[in-house]
Amino acid sequence: MGLIKDIYSVSFYENFSQAVAEVYPAFNKQKFIEAIFDGNFAQKEWKERMKHTTVVFHQFMPQNFPEAVALIDKIINNLRKNNFADSNLAFIFFADYIEMYGLDDFETSKKAFVSVTQFISCEFAVRPFILKYKEQMIDEMIKWSLHENHHVRRLASEGSRPRLPWAMAIPFLKKDPSSILLILENLKNDPSEYVRRSVANNLNDIAKDNPQIVLEIACKWKGHSKETDGIIKHGSRTLLKQGHPEILSHYGLESSNIELSSFEIKTPTVKIGDYLQFQFHLNNKNEEPKTVRLEYAVHYKKAKGHLAKKVFKISEKMYHPNQLIKIERNQSFKLITTRVFYTGIHQLSIIINGTESEVLEFELTN
Repeated sequence: MGLIKDIYSVSFYENFSQAVAEVYPAFNKQKFIEAIFDGNFAQKEWKERMKHTTVVFHQFMPQNFPEAVALIDKIINNLRKNNFADSNLAFIFFADYIEMYGLDDFETSKKAFVSVTQFISCEFAVRPFILKYKEQMIDEMIKWSLHENHHVRRLASEGSRPRLPWAMAIPFLKKDPSSILLILENLKNDPSEYVRRSVANNLNDIAKDNPQIVLEIACKWKGHSKETDGIIKHGSRTLLKQGHPEILSHYGLESSNIELSSFEIKTPTVKIGDYLQFQFHLNNKNEEPKTVRLEYAVHYKKAKGHLAKKVFKISEKMYHPNQLIKIERNQSFKLITTRVFYTGIHQLSIIINGTESEVLEFELTN
């Protein structure tokens, strides 16, 4: 499997520049490719290559932004005719182009987003526009939430997420997301799972700063449809992991008379690169079936010696009365780029419907 930055290859630029030249005869293919492959292109990472492509592309485009946007539409149509697939990540620079050169032209840019996002998603590019134009941009995104094209509808939800990963934050939406709730309301029954998942992710973002709003929406939307119930559940995942009492009650997740026994760490000493192995028994001592959301928490030792808790889901299912189940799990301590492991004493606990069990210790070594 190649590196993501390698989507920007010689063949990509050759094919792209040919498609541009077919609709824009003034486009100089040779000089464009020469400018792309400047002296340090090979050292650039994916995002650097994308940004570099945006800047170089702009140098060969009409400098009048509305003219450039109209030309991008023609280029996209020609790319489709030449069998370039929609959502090809390499073309994210089209969205970046609007962000970089259209921020002072709201009217042209809002139309460009509608057009371009149907070819390549623009959720990152709309963020500066939300920050600059606020209510004006949110009003436009509410209109997008009613658009006939599912990519545009998703842009309304995904682009307005208060905490969109790897994107600039929207502080005023983290503080008060009320202005985007109509977007989510409009999309709660969307026929596209792609859109509904975005709505759920938006709700999950909101829950991190404004849990009460999500709890109110959960009560309001409950039972509306199977799909809407799915949105609520996925959008409540952070609250469920936090063991938030109201969301647990919403789903009837009570821990009383759910008995944990024989909780044991089978590998009390774990080397970095190996697996922590543990097991326990679970028994529903109630006289009626109970839904059990089962999780475990690893309390990782951090660089300064404190512990940081991370919750992992095991299952969520119905347990019959006096149904005794043995559960075994392995937790990886293999080195990954997104987590640094520190040697020393760590902790493990089991979480039953939001209630954390006794904590056991294990040692992580080199």
